[in-house]
Amino acid sequence: MDLRKLKKLIDLVEESSITELEINDAEEKVRIVKHGAASAQAYACAPLAPAHAPAQPPAAAAVATLAEPELPEGDIVKAPMVGTFYRASSPGAEPFVEVGSAVKAGATLCIIEAMKLLNEIEAETSGTVKAILVENGQPVEYGEPLFVIG
Repeated sequence: MDLRKLKKLIDLVEESSITELEINDAEEKVRIVKHGAASAQAYACAPLAPAHAPAQPPAAAAVATLAEPELPEGDIVKAPMVGTFYRASSPGAEPFVEVGSAVKAGATLCIIEAMKLLNEIEAETSGTVKAILVENGQPVEYGEPLFVIG
């Protein structure tokens, strides 16, 4: 496959919310998998065997599984959409909430930017912010835990 095409495919995966792309051509197959981390993303691009070739077992790969951290007791506020998480209304502004902040139902907790639209995420219950689980400017997925309010 042409390296320019491969670069374009990697850029498309990087700019979108998809985590995996597989392309089957008449002669080749390419699979691109995006692994997200807090501030870095790794890409695995591997040409796959043609469809008519016998299947070979993949090389053993070590997969690191991260233990999920213990969350404090309370209601978990989850991301209602895919986008970029922001703790404040603008880069120089104070964050909407901090750990220990008292919030009322309907209070703005953060903003998620999705497709150039800024969406305010509000608290569903009143309580105290016990944990902020996402870093400012980090991409978030649908259903990802953002806050714990107790």
